[in-house]
Amino acid sequence: MRPSAGPANPRHWAQINEAGFIAGMRLLFWICRTFGRWPFRVALYPVLAWYVLTRREARAASMHYLTRVQAAGAQVATGWTGVLWHFAAFGECILDKMLLWGGLFDMAGTSLHGIELLDADLAQGRGGLMICSHFGNLELCRVMALRHPGFRLTVLVHTVHAQKFNAMLAQLDGQSQLDLVQVTEITPATVMLLNDRVARGEFVVIAGDRVPDASGERVCTASFLGKPAPFAIGPWVLASVLQCPVYLIFPLRTAAGAEVHFERIAEQVRLPRPGRQAACATLAEAYASRLEHYCLRAPYQWFNFHDFWRPACAQTP
Repeated sequence: MRPSAGPANPRHWAQINEAGFIAGMRLLFWICRTFGRWPFRVALYPVLAWYVLTRREARAASMHYLTRVQAAGAQVATGWTGVLWHFAAFGECILDKMLLWGGLFDMAGTSLHGIELLDADLAQGRGGLMICSHFGNLELCRVMALRHPGFRLTVLVHTVHAQKFNAMLAQLDGQSQLDLVQVTEITPATVMLLNDRVARGEFVVIAGDRVPDASGERVCTASFLGKPAPFAIGPWVLASVLQCPVYLIFPLRTAAGAEVHFERIAEQVRLPRPGRQAACATLAEAYASRLEHYCLRAPYQWFNFHDFWRPACAQTP
């Protein structure tokens, strides 16, 4: 089947309004904690259905992605059926977040993979950088706190909701190990903050599968699901500055429960000035290859509802 051309003239993901986000999350959390899983679904699924019907860009992006991942070999539905399954998986991910925040998630059913090197770093008080994606549920990292009570994550996000979301988490779950920090660009002040946290043995998390909507943002191109896609070089530049272990992290839901996969991609990242473009491209290719691997394994669990293959308006490094 021939991959579709993707949504026409889409807005960048960062321009999409998320009105009522915090209030909606509070309401969903209350429903989940008070009434349980099925009443939560009854409340959530009509909202998701309305979203699928009214958000043409997100719907078209989902169709485009599902067509590409099917062409790459995944067993997945396409068209409207696939989109509904895709958004249903997103709804279940939101539910799992609610259960995790409320202490109601069965963490005994979550297995950790590739944990040996990370355990050694934590035992030595070494922090590091984790490159995540919009795949699965990052909150599953909370399972790490059962092994290492001091395990903490600083998650860099581009949305405007970071401070409000942190405040909501503090009220809902005083033991949360996540601290969201809003960034539009990595400034010297940001680097100092993150460097201090890594020095304290904490981990910084940054997504590798979104390109910020900034004219000065540099990108490199890597093959992803059979077509070149833009990947921001920000995570790799940050890794080269922090000079710490760098991991990829992929959490996913399975029939048996959940899994969190940690993969160390580098002990340290060095970007030599003469070969910076080639070094970034190599790292982006390695990351894209692993993201593709997990998308093929659990195709409905990549929640990037924008046209990922749209040519970036930014420059290459």
